[in-house]
Amino acid sequence: MALAALPLRDERSRELLDRTGRRAQPVVLARERVLAVPAPLGELLPGGAVQRGTVVAVDGGPGAGATSIAFQLAGAATATGEWAAAVELDASLGGLAAGEAGVALDRFAVIRRVPRARWAVVVAALLDGISVVLAEVPTFARVGDARRLQARARERGAVLVAVGPWPAEASLRLRADGSTWRGLGDGAGALAERGDQRVHVDGRGAPAREHITLARTG
Repeated sequence: MALAALPLRDERSRELLDRTGRRAQPVVLARERVLAVPAPLGELLPGGAVQRGTVVAVDGGPGAGATSIAFQLAGAATATGEWAAAVELDASLGGLAAGEAGVALDRFAVIRRVPRARWAVVVAALLDGISVVLAEVPTFARVGDARRLQARARERGAVLVAVGPWPAEASLRLRADGSTWRGLGDGAGALAERGDQRVHVDGRGAPAREHITLARTG
């Protein structure tokens, strides 16, 4: 039995169908494409947020505070009920420091002592299901691996916070240049406050600049 021919569509009907199809498409709100970061770090960032699906490279010398900055980005995710994770190379990431930086520890996973040969594989697996992944970058990290992780973050809408020298492109680069301590008085006493942490920000939508923020501890 022959099928009945479908009626021809005039221009007006096709335009109506096109409009209906566009309205039926899922709408991604602007706030869902970014991860808001609270002050004081958020005051440094374009729009007070980081773009989902991107890499944020955080670097600094020993004791400069790069890990503290990375923890603040993880804390931004856990504050909204999302999960964050960290990949460390030598058991150097402390839970106490993470908690003090605002990370909700019940939504924060740490994968310790990851073999350097498996580093890229572990980071990629976490990006598949975790909103923010902190990853200490090994000194031998290859550009190819870094670019593949960047693509994975983009595909999954996750934020990769690379702590250490990142060998590929990054949407934002934050460099910690140390901080001062207060509380010693005339050379004796207890360290009571860490302040005036210098953070340099560079990246798309953020002109290169230096900002001094206060981070209290103790």
